Amino acid sequence: MRVLFIHADYIEYEAREKALKNAEEIEKRKERCDECLVAFISVEEGDDGIAPRASKEIEEIAEKLNVERIVLYPYAHLSPKLASPDVAMKVLLNLESILGEKYEVCRAPFGWYKSFVISCKGHPLSELSKEIRAEGEEEEESEALKAEKKTTYWYIMTPDGELHDVSEFNYEKYPNLKKFVDYEISGTRAVTRIPPHVELMQKLELADYEPGSDSGNMRYYPKGKLVKRLIEEYVENRVLDYGAMEVETPIMYDYNHPSLKSYLNRFPARQYIVLSGKDKYFLRFAACFGQFLLMHDATFSYKQLPIRIYELAKYAFRREQKGELVGLRRLRAFTMPDMHTLAADMEQAKEEFRRQYEMAISVLKDFGLELGDYEVAIRFTRDFYEENREFINDLVRLVNRPVLIQMWDERFFYFVLKFEFNFVDAMNKAAALSTVQIDVENAQRYGITYYDEKGEKKNPYILHCSPSGAVERVMYAMLEKAYMDSQRGRKPMLPVWLSPTQVRIIPVKDEFMDYATAVMHDLADLGFRVDLDDRDLSVSRKIRDAEKEWIPYIVVIGEKEISEEILTVRIRGEGVKVMKMDEFLKILEEKVRGYPRAKLPLPALLSMRPKFRG
Repeated sequence: MRVLFIHADYIEYEAREKALKNAEEIEKRKERCDECLVAFISVEEGDDGIAPRASKEIEEIAEKLNVERIVLYPYAHLSPKLASPDVAMKVLLNLESILGEKYEVCRAPFGWYKSFVISCKGHPLSELSKEIRAEGEEEEESEALKAEKKTTYWYIMTPDGELHDVSEFNYEKYPNLKKFVDYEISGTRAVTRIPPHVELMQKLELADYEPGSDSGNMRYYPKGKLVKRLIEEYVENRVLDYGAMEVETPIMYDYNHPSLKSYLNRFPARQYIVLSGKDKYFLRFAACFGQFLLMHDATFSYKQLPIRIYELAKYAFRREQKGELVGLRRLRAFTMPDMHTLAADMEQAKEEFRRQYEMAISVLKDFGLELGDYEVAIRFTRDFYEENREFINDLVRLVNRPVLIQMWDERFFYFVLKFEFNFVDAMNKAAALSTVQIDVENAQRYGITYYDEKGEKKNPYILHCSPSGAVERVMYAMLEKAYMDSQRGRKPMLPVWLSPTQVRIIPVKDEFMDYATAVMHDLADLGFRVDLDDRDLSVSRKIRDAEKEWIPYIVVIGEKEISEEILTVRIRGEGVKVMKMDEFLKILEEKVRGYPRAKLPLPALLSMRPKFRG
């Protein structure tokens, strides 16, 4: 059973028409319930006898919120594996009966299309999601995941180094930080509507859901594949320039390998388990352990440290919960740039941490994500903070804005310090992008050693770094930012170096087609992605279509442009400018200099292109 809980000022709903032939008969089509806990429920396959257990879970949340009214709302959209209507109806009726002994229960009609209006209270516990499993069906959960649910301390640290309780900090100048704090503390990851980036990824023909899989595995159309590949190549270039050595490791590992099994319980993620005969394997959720096993066999001394190795984990797998899988924000199969740095001591580890922190800021900036577009979270143990206060303060001063602090009295995980840059989207959901962690236990677990100045063996510290975060999540953040820009009256667009088409040529008439084609080839030969709209449509329609595709530069060619050897260029977000070819080339080169380049992912003539999404 999947449940999304909303602590509401009120909910109003109206049954409009039957969605099922055997929808239950109802007397009242409209209902309103005030000051209530609303439980949006998807009853799944195998949930026949789950009502007693589910009622206890619902009661626990109702008690925490001190509510007297519960609304049971059938909501099929949380799961792709729904129970039959008969089973679902039986479970809902049982829930209503059990909870009705203690609470005022209102149940929305089953089998109807309904409209509803809800007012969420907006405090940290007002939105929660839960997966309730029948007895004997509990999902394997790492010790780190369990530990993460224990007591944690939340603060806001300001650039002056002061710690403020999250409930007392004044967020008036930092509304986005408030959204991020509420999201983190609530623990709610599920969504109740389609995020804006999903419509954009489909409309722009970048990516889409794969009907032959589930919502955690995506398909990428030619444009999306190009964007994805350019992001991968860019990050790879950055880490190689930083001094990393590239390696490749397997995606499947022995579940009972002693070092790996121990690490599984120290990593806060759900794994995919694979059976091969009697043998049990797991799919990697990062490139960590493959690189650790590799470095276990390497020989090196303090003179070679720090050592940095890198792999593009394509793919990494995490068994995320179904209600959280929407679009590119959270996936089950994703591409993670993964660098690990071996450091001789904590001082060297801190120096690397700071350098990688600054590199991550620079990386996101090249994706069009400025410091003001994401929120910073720094997480550490109390002991580490007491010993390294000035270092933590310096990290906050570097971004020169308040950041969220999470502190633990004891170390639940393998790291003592971690930062994340978190993008907050249009639905007030957050997703981690860049991250670096200082790992104090895996070198010993995997037997990774180096020789110090005295020739003695020691365990290094290990830094885990993804300068960008998952590649798919970078795409999500760029699309969500573009949507929010459009809401503020700005033209949505991708950075020019990532735009599938950088220049579109539009001839005014067929008689100018040869000249337009020559211009296209000249620009393409210089390494720019250029296409030509040769369709039998009006110029205004062609321009509108190019605008819908977010083309950065639209070049219209007519008689004047040919006779005067000029270009009329519509620059996205800036307007129309007339210029010579040399001037246009200078503008283009400035936008793509230093970034990876790639060929146009589709036929250059629009008349020759298939449409991947209707």
